Amino acid sequence: MNLELLDWIVICIYLFISLFIGVFLVKHKNVNITDFFVAGRSLPWWLLGTSIAATWFATDAPLAVTALVRTKGIYSNWLWWYLGTGIIMMVFFYAKNWRRAEILTDAEIIELRYSGNSASVLRAFTAGFYGIFKNCITLGWVILAMLKFSSVMLGWSAEFALLVTLTFALLHTLISGIKGVVILDMFHFTVGTLSTIILAIIILFNVGGPKELSNKILASTDSPPAILDMIPNISNIGSIEMISFICLIGVLWLGQAQGDGFIVQRLFSAKNEKHAIKASLWFAVAGIVILTWPWIVVGLGSIILLPISTAPPELIADPELAYPLMIVKVLPVGLKGLLVAAFMAAFMSTVDTHLCWGSSYMVNDIYKRFIKKNASDKHYLLISRVSIVLILILSGLTAWQMDSISNAWIYIIEVMSGVAIIGMLRWYWWRINAWSEITSMISALLLANGLIILNGLFKMGLINEWLINKLSILYQDEYSLIRATLILVVSTILSLLVTLLTKPVDSTHLIKFYKKIRPRGFWGPISNQVKNINNSSEEIRNSWMGFTFGVLFLNSILFSVGHLVIGNYLISFLLLIIGFIFGRFTILKLEKAFTINN
Repeated sequence: MNLELLDWIVICIYLFISLFIGVFLVKHKNVNITDFFVAGRSLPWWLLGTSIAATWFATDAPLAVTALVRTKGIYSNWLWWYLGTGIIMMVFFYAKNWRRAEILTDAEIIELRYSGNSASVLRAFTAGFYGIFKNCITLGWVILAMLKFSSVMLGWSAEFALLVTLTFALLHTLISGIKGVVILDMFHFTVGTLSTIILAIIILFNVGGPKELSNKILASTDSPPAILDMIPNISNIGSIEMISFICLIGVLWLGQAQGDGFIVQRLFSAKNEKHAIKASLWFAVAGIVILTWPWIVVGLGSIILLPISTAPPELIADPELAYPLMIVKVLPVGLKGLLVAAFMAAFMSTVDTHLCWGSSYMVNDIYKRFIKKNASDKHYLLISRVSIVLILILSGLTAWQMDSISNAWIYIIEVMSGVAIIGMLRWYWWRINAWSEITSMISALLLANGLIILNGLFKMGLINEWLINKLSILYQDEYSLIRATLILVVSTILSLLVTLLTKPVDSTHLIKFYKKIRPRGFWGPISNQVKNINNSSEEIRNSWMGFTFGVLFLNSILFSVGHLVIGNYLISFLLLIIGFIFGRFTILKLEKAFTINN
């Protein structure tokens, strides 16, 4: 155990404040599931955007980022930086659509968009796919990270660590619902972010400042090649590494364009469309820029302060332990306890968000839709809380089967890539139907688990050893992002073929959807039947220009902070100026597109 009495006092005070805010201070009576899951659609943008970012600040991200930097270099953070482009697209193209729908879950949009039995099947399948399968994997790696963190910092057994943290998260979620979750997220994000920034500053002070950090890193024999590069070396254009990078920034970001389910739930909770859009933009800045660099500093500092030659054996075996070991090494008494408390709180923030989100699928899209349609509000609130407990149990079981956070990240990237384009096309092409999405989801699952299927076929004698050896090459770790791109391409092609071979959604149903959402794109046969709906091409132009400026703005400030951290002050200053210019253009185009649209 690495904590002293003062640290434990700080932790206890922090947890008490968290419990007080979540249970007693947030006096929000959940009358029905709309209150419980989307807070009566009453929350402001700054609270929602911060809540989304807080969910990202779980114990998994700092541990994984530190390990990636320590073993591969700064550029390895594109494994999640690539999501920034998708988030900016959500800002300009999808946030307003989600809020207009006035639904409880993104699965509910399916029967708003499609009709018939196929739509019902897809809605149930989607709820299970996201609410149980994807959600439990996500919670699994979050729980795994907490187990690793607690083993180093607290000296607790895995069982006891889970008992304490999950109990707090569970109680808070069961009692307060989404409003309490969001408000508590604000508190956790503020304290957690400040704590990690303090840790990064102390590390920089210990190594002699940003320039000295860079010099010592470059001089270290423990540093991976090109560790300070923020993009892969362009001279290796034909390498697997560069091809994977191109796949990330060129294609795979589309998987985030509509927003993840827990993000969309926050948008449903916004006061109006404008607040949903602003929440998305603030999340892009907070989640991609503000959170990233303190973790990277810890990873860089660990190479100097915890070199491989003197590192403890557990760190050599598992680089994801570098973050908690750095806390032990550099933080004084009291601050160490604060950061531990912040991590525990970040863990709880992520858990309560995903529990609430997963439960919304189970209740709204499965239980209420297919099992018991006309029960009382009290009954549905009870089922909501029961489903929260069940999801938590399944997530704990999933965590026991994991050993690597970053590998779980990549697996989800693979699965989600297959549904990205078809999911986007539902908003822009009237011809897409429920069978299109069913095909994309099933094909993505089959292809992502292709190695398991191949081994099964081999054992059954249906394929020979030569064929399985050839096909298995694609499922090696270094090909993971290339494989995800192929999954996207193959799933999309199959889905489009199915689209053309099946009947379109009936026009009456599509007209209702069109009137409610007012989508842009290829809606000719439907839009011709609907009068008095503004379909301005100027709005579309402003959205695309805003998206372009937004991507340039986000990456400019991202790399501005990065160059500041490694001591390139002039480049940092120039990028900051450029970022502010692009940011101004982004806001102007956002306001103009919104004004035209309304």
